Amino acid sequence: MLVEFEQIDKIYPGGTQAIADFSLKIADGEALALVGPSGCGKSTLLRVLAGLETATQGVLRISGVVVNDLPPQQRNVAMVFQDYALYPHLTVRRNLEFPLNMRNLPRAEIEQQVRWAVELLSLGGLLDRFPRQLSGGQRQRVAMGRALVRRPAVFLMDEPLSNLDARLRVQIRAELGELLERLHATTLYVTHDQAEAMTLGDRVAVVHQGRLQQVAAPRELYEQPANTFVAGFTGNPPMNLLPARLIADDAGNWHLRLGEQNTPLRLSAPTIRAWQDRLLTVGIRPEHLALGDDETGLLVIVSDVEYLGHETLLHGRLAGLDATAARLTARLPGLQSLRRGETVRLQPVATEWHGFDAAGLALVRDVALP
Repeated sequence: MLVEFEQIDKIYPGGTQAIADFSLKIADGEALALVGPSGCGKSTLLRVLAGLETATQGVLRISGVVVNDLPPQQRNVAMVFQDYALYPHLTVRRNLEFPLNMRNLPRAEIEQQVRWAVELLSLGGLLDRFPRQLSGGQRQRVAMGRALVRRPAVFLMDEPLSNLDARLRVQIRAELGELLERLHATTLYVTHDQAEAMTLGDRVAVVHQGRLQQVAAPRELYEQPANTFVAGFTGNPPMNLLPARLIADDAGNWHLRLGEQNTPLRLSAPTIRAWQDRLLTVGIRPEHLALGDDETGLLVIVSDVEYLGHETLLHGRLAGLDATAARLTARLPGLQSLRRGETVRLQPVATEWHGFDAAGLALVRDVALP
């Protein structure tokens, strides 16, 4: 089912604005991940769609029907909560049957729907257990099954993996991705975990302070962030953002001036024209920085080192810039011999710089032809 948010506002009593001018369309059968920092309004949007909160302003449609004034039970949506919200005194079987009993469906239909969900989620051996007898991953699957048995038009998930440990979260995330692909159900998935959003979403919507910042396919979001917030939020570690200006040498080659240091820039002529004569913030991903030799690269003072086995994260400060603005991280292959306090050279990939204007909006960016 097509879901449409049209200029939605949500203002709580006392004047706190949780959602501001939010417009977004979720296509029929699309899985859209809604991601952002804590308190940005993600869960509020989900609750507005579910009918658990009322929008202060704007229009909300499901399959072309305005549902602003419809109660939750008439919206044909199902929600999986962060804490699973299973009934502790009911067995798994009874938990799965509960929403169908509430709708007074015939017993044969209830059994058919429950059997379908049990097979889909591999719950066969758990039906006579109580929630307290289940692991976190099993509870999560039962909560999903209880939502699925209703065959809702829209499937809503509010950080359903956040209570799982890191290893189990990765396993369940993979299972969930396969499930959503098989169901082909319209899904709104709320999370603060970028890996979940980029893995499970056909598209990812980034929200900050109740406003939509960008909505795009995961790769586009990563490679073409719309503003400095998206650039600094996506990726782990996120993009490095530094103040800079554009300069040309005597030979007409363009460089970025970062504090007292210069680094080559290899972008197209239209990009150079768009970046000239501006107060710039430039960004580069940690994986696009490599250790350089003694003659080239940016001078960086190492502030911390993380050894992760397959890679090393170097956290440092760019010499010649204010300490707050000069922080950057490099993702280096393997185990590197680095010490806190030493000075190293980092060589940026000249084609991988991103530019943002004084308002934080992305500037045109095209790589120069060879």
